[in-house]
Amino acid sequence: MNIRSLTRGDGVVIGAAVLLFIASFLDNYSNDGVPDGYDLPNLWESGPVLLSVVLAGIIGAALVVVARALPQPRKVAGLDLGQFGAAFAVFAAWSALGNVIDPAGGLNNFGGSSDGGPDAGTGLILALIATLVMAAAAIATPLVPALQAGLVPAPKPAAPQPYGAQPPGGYGYPGAQPQQQQPYGAQPQPGQPFGQQPAPQAAAPAPQPAAGGDFSPFWFAVPVPRQLFAEDGSPTPIAELAPGTWYLAVEQRGAALVAQTQDGRRGVLQDTSGIQRG
Repeated sequence: MNIRSLTRGDGVVIGAAVLLFIASFLDNYSNDGVPDGYDLPNLWESGPVLLSVVLAGIIGAALVVVARALPQPRKVAGLDLGQFGAAFAVFAAWSALGNVIDPAGGLNNFGGSSDGGPDAGTGLILALIATLVMAAAAIATPLVPALQAGLVPAPKPAAPQPYGAQPPGGYGYPGAQPQQQQPYGAQPQPGQPFGQQPAPQAAAPAPQPAAGGDFSPFWFAVPVPRQLFAEDGSPTPIAELAPGTWYLAVEQRGAALVAQTQDGRRGVLQDTSGIQRG
């Protein structure tokens, strides 16, 4: 059953059924001549009222609500459950009206008594009001657009995340894919200061020896600190390349690169594994 398919009209029917159920425990009769403390019967203690008003009204309300909540309409004798429910509600209202008009049911016609008999009690009057509201809502809901609005509001769509915001729950939130470790640098963009770290890019493989001396300078970054040695083969490092900074490869010597630092120094980078190429 889909509760969200219920309408405002169905809500009125449900409220009327609740009122009818409460009224059924109240007095069926009212008589000024009854001594104080006398317990008058309620609607459950009168067979005609119980069957034709209370039970008929509650059954009618249940059929209206169930018919609306079912995913597929159910029909009985060519009529769907909602129409049966509306018919039960009208019958209950009509029966309640008759009992309010003549609560004694003709009992006051016996014996020639001048006493007009008991009047309708609080429970019977409330039952009439409840069944009238129920019948009116069951009939008017398919006709009045205001009653056809959803009883339970549809869930609001999630507010869009601000640009660049992390999804709720942060890193590792349920259902999220593990974030990959980003490299330390990326290719400098036009107008960007030399050495500033831009957006990360995918790691590039280590450079291979160029065929026939065909080499084009390129920017690169190292994943971990690497030593830059002098071009004359001296074992003493002349500089240390730091992650997150871009350096310019100006020449390739086998698997090694001749790199230029920001201050213009040139040296040989012997370990080119895992470098980030711009």
